[in-house]
Amino acid sequence: MTSGTESRPVRFETWRLSLIYIVALIALSSFLFRLISLQILQGPDWLARAVNNYTNEVSVPAPRGIIYDRNGYILARNVPSYNVLITPASLPLDESDIQRIYRELSALIDVPVGGPVTDESLEEAKLFAACVPGPGISQLVELQRTLAPYSPVKVKCNVTEEIARTVEEKSVDWPGVEVEIEPIRDYPTGSLTAHLIGFLGPIPASQEVELRAQGFVPNRDKIGYSGVEASLQDILAGRNGLRVVQVDVAGQELRNLEPPIAPVPGNNVYLTIDTRLQAAAEATMLEEVRFWNTYFDTVRISSGVIIAMNPKTGEILAMVSYPSYENNRFARIIPAYYYEQLSQDPRKPLLNNAISAEYPPGSTFKLSTAVGAFNEGVVDLDDVILTPGQLLLCERFNPNDICTDANTRPFVDYIFEQNPAGFGSLRFLQCIAYSSNVCFYKLGGGYEDEIPQGLGVERLRQYARALGYDEPSGIQLLGEQDGLIPDPQWKRINTGENWSTGDTYIASVGQGYVLATPLQVLMSGAVIANNGKLMQPTVVNRVTDGDGNVIPIWFNPQEFTVTEFETPGSYQISPFTPNMKWDVTVTPLIQEFSCEGPYCTLTDDLKIIQPETIQAVRAGTRQTVADNSFGTLREIFGNFPIAVGGKTGTAEYCDDVARAAERCNFGAWPTHSWTLAYAPYEDPEIIVVAFAYNGGEGASVAGPMVERVIRAYFEIKVVDIAQGTTGTAP
Repeated sequence: MTSGTESRPVRFETWRLSLIYIVALIALSSFLFRLISLQILQGPDWLARAVNNYTNEVSVPAPRGIIYDRNGYILARNVPSYNVLITPASLPLDESDIQRIYRELSALIDVPVGGPVTDESLEEAKLFAACVPGPGISQLVELQRTLAPYSPVKVKCNVTEEIARTVEEKSVDWPGVEVEIEPIRDYPTGSLTAHLIGFLGPIPASQEVELRAQGFVPNRDKIGYSGVEASLQDILAGRNGLRVVQVDVAGQELRNLEPPIAPVPGNNVYLTIDTRLQAAAEATMLEEVRFWNTYFDTVRISSGVIIAMNPKTGEILAMVSYPSYENNRFARIIPAYYYEQLSQDPRKPLLNNAISAEYPPGSTFKLSTAVGAFNEGVVDLDDVILTPGQLLLCERFNPNDICTDANTRPFVDYIFEQNPAGFGSLRFLQCIAYSSNVCFYKLGGGYEDEIPQGLGVERLRQYARALGYDEPSGIQLLGEQDGLIPDPQWKRINTGENWSTGDTYIASVGQGYVLATPLQVLMSGAVIANNGKLMQPTVVNRVTDGDGNVIPIWFNPQEFTVTEFETPGSYQISPFTPNMKWDVTVTPLIQEFSCEGPYCTLTDDLKIIQPETIQAVRAGTRQTVADNSFGTLREIFGNFPIAVGGKTGTAEYCDDVARAAERCNFGAWPTHSWTLAYAPYEDPEIIVVAFAYNGGEGASVAGPMVERVIRAYFEIKVVDIAQGTTGTAP
């Protein structure tokens, strides 16, 4: 063999082997790092995801608490509603058997079987909520099969008990079909107590996050929207239960993973109202409205209020707001057409006029002027006040204004048309009893040399606030308004004008810018009736658990919360304890003023309202009934078997409704009707206020309403005594 054919040895380069080792090491290291990352570093996260894949939390709804009146009469309860459901995964395998079930069920519940299932029909079915008529049974079931075959779908809601029993009987022949019992709210008294009780509605989007954190389930659970259903939501709602279960890939429940947490039922609430007196008050209101509207052959009185309260305890015994609405129609859903009908009604039936509407209080406000004028020494019991049919006032916007014909304005008394000479010479008690406007013009704003220094608007505001005006009462109902007692600063800010002497005159008789809720008017009278003590108005008597045990509950009106422990600013509502806001004869509430001429300046000193002042005004309210000459309530309560004290009011107004009807004619404005009365006079058990929007004269329209309610109260009391029960009695 020649040298040219000899093979040369292959040279092995070690770097190539090193490169292979390095690549292999890097690959193995990356796999190892990934394995460590998944198994160790991210292990808990992946384990949690794996657990979530087979774990499902099922919320168990808690039954809502029951609402009773003071005597145990049910005002709100839970009643069973029967729904027909189909679980797709439990249906037979044979399509013919499925269609047979659909046909037989359709004939029973009056829901169509539906045509062939197509993509278009399924998309259309997605647009409908459960229990809303539209899709057929086939579409509803097939849509649910694609989403969660082991979860039932509602094909018919709120069926009769007879249909529910029939479905249960046929459950053997209809596999997959079952009946669900769902509790819904029922209000036995309906519209009678709708404004007090309120209604429930779905969880709004604005509160979804907050309520989810509390265990509520949107699109299933409901919350209060108005009345005590809303204000006492935390008490009535209870706490939902919880089941943690294992499910397979199709959603079928396999077993409980944790011990179930049972739901905690809501607590029961007993209100202070007496349904019997509430019914009497509503009947009185409806009859009076019907009479006057028929008499004038037009809708003269469009709304009204009657409130009855125990002035010694603050318990609301009846609260009627007309017109009302039927809250049972909101039991399952809130019908859009009905809600729109109520919302567009100019009478605003959804509004609780007792606490949420503000009106000029008219002559009922004279109690504030009377208290202030007597306490400040503007008038005494023996003083004689001249009350002609009208006054000519030099209306000044500044102290240095000169009197001319241009700024001289007449202020008339209500008796002017019948008797231009007016009432003549009156004493203080007669001013209250006769409700003389001219007298209170002078007491509030002064008049020439006869009363050089009247009460003045600044001091008037102080006394009105002491009697309960100009701020919410703190009652356990949503939507309470604060009213308005104006002062010069308010007028400058809101109208751009200075305060005038005429403004003081008008405010002194509860007109002009003065506004109040009917509850505030009632509270002002309660202070007089209760010898200066203003009790906290309340609609809650007590809260109990399912076993009837009374639970201590405190209510904070500033934060509108309920707790089982006392907090700053709260007061006890369960068990019922009379809560006194203040005693004007003990608590210094009136700021001292330093006055020069018609204007006063505020000081830092405080003083009380003297007991003699309250007693004098009380005597005036009694003379309103007892004076046979011009007592404004003499015809209503003159022959009443029990001594009564009270005050009437006829308030001129000019709101949007009156303007639209072109009724705001100076000197002939339309008027609201007010009457306030309490009995027995010496030791009052009940005080009632009645208000009629556009009702006219207070004594003629509102007066009979108050008389009938007070009479009904004592008739009910007699029945309760005869039966050995307490009823509304204190």
